[in-house]
Amino acid sequence: MQAVKRIEIVSDSVESHKIIKVLEKVGVLNYTVIRNVVGKGVSGTNSGDLDMSMLENDYVIAFFLEDKTKTLVEKLKPVTKKFGGVCYISDAIAINAASAT
Repeated sequence: MQAVKRIEIVSDSVESHKIIKVLEKVGVLNYTVIRNVVGKGVSGTNSGDLDMSMLENDYVIAFFLEDKTKTLVEKLKPVTKKFGGVCYISDAIAINAASAT
């Protein structure tokens, strides 16, 4: 078992590539992107039934070692501030992970 951090980000799908670019730049190379997620937040409900992909949301989740937290937050803040979205970082334990980045 290994203590790691988990980051979860929900943003509009048009901006997901910017978030992934930040993750990779900081060295968080393993992540999952779930496209077209549906939910309700401060800006209302995203029903997911619109035909325009630019209005869809993506969910990005990644796990990384704690020493990357400060740099990751510094690099992500301008992106989420400019383009919106929500970002949460929490503690997690990797059970069978070969290596968390």
